[in-house]
Amino acid sequence: MDTSQFAPPTEPLTEERQEIRRTLRELLGERAGAREDHAAATAPEGGDTTLWTRLSGTLGLAGLTLPEEYGGAGRGPAELAPVCEETGRALAPSPLLATTVLAAPLLTALGTPAQRAELLTRVADSTLTCALAVPSGTALALGLTGDNADGDWSGGGRAGGIQAARATDGGWRLYGEAAQVLDGHTAGLLLVAAHTGGFARSRTLLFLVPADAPGLVRTRQPALDPTRPRATVQFRDTGAELLGEEPADVLGALAATGRAAAAMLAAEAVGAAAAALDHAVGRVRSRERSAARHRLADLCVQVGTARSLTYCAARAPGSEGGPLALAHALEALRAAAEEALVRDEEAHPYFERAASDELLFGPARRLRARAAERTGLLGEEAA
Repeated sequence: MDTSQFAPPTEPLTEERQEIRRTLRELLGERAGAREDHAAATAPEGGDTTLWTRLSGTLGLAGLTLPEEYGGAGRGPAELAPVCEETGRALAPSPLLATTVLAAPLLTALGTPAQRAELLTRVADSTLTCALAVPSGTALALGLTGDNADGDWSGGGRAGGIQAARATDGGWRLYGEAAQVLDGHTAGLLLVAAHTGGFARSRTLLFLVPADAPGLVRTRQPALDPTRPRATVQFRDTGAELLGEEPADVLGALAATGRAAAAMLAAEAVGAAAAALDHAVGRVRSRERSAARHRLADLCVQVGTARSLTYCAARAPGSEGGPLALAHALEALRAAAEEALVRDEEAHPYFERAASDELLFGPARRLRARAAERTGLLGEEAA
């Protein structure tokens, strides 16, 4: 049963977006599923590399939002949101989130012309995957759950975090460790947030570290949701290249990326919530009391509302709509996953995704509080 029929109306998808969604669902449906995706995610590659190559080759997903001058399609978040909803529905492990949603916008915003020409072209043709490595939580670094201007999350000039120092040859050396790095064990390039300048003049910069850099140690971590593969990344006197040129508004670029990424994360959560709800609805028995049916109907409305907020946010990626949509989507995913798990223990992948995303990008109350703080809105939810 397709529960989308119960959803509040959203902006009609263009013919192009409908075709992308339809083709993507067909490709994912050929092999993707909860069991298959878990098996692919636990493989050394951390995902189905063949599937990602097909998705990128057929639909150009890797470069969908990249500028045309670098081989991308030049589309925006409104075109990427349906893609994320479908990959979320299938719980498909792929480089889409780490590379296309998180890393590529930072390369575009901060990279020098030479860096953009070299790296974005490779991202667009799917020959390069990337990962964002931050020491103390991706949500905080992206400004989703707090002010990322507080440099303590990347080291703050003190011991801990990741520190960057000038080498005698004029380059940079990195020291420290980052945990919970999405796709950190497989990405071909790491974008690393590190502190430099010492305590008195400390500042956060972004650095480029290739996967084969000497002194780079990557260890895959156990994860509650294996379709969100993560790694601990250690930098032991590791050579690095500065992303862009100084001075650069690195914190502003991270926050802007976070607001846009929140809408894409919300789209993924909405897709997973819809799949979990379909799973639960499909197991309603005819003898069940009307209370159960009313509960499922309420969940249909909750998921539909989250979908509407998500697509509104995708049309305005620079606003606080993304974090607010993500808060609603995470709550809808958790509620739908819990209902599905009650009815069928085989639905545990949806529950794992719900719990994992809350830990990585939430919780919902902090997303709301931060959005209220930024917009100047005060109330019970912001307290």
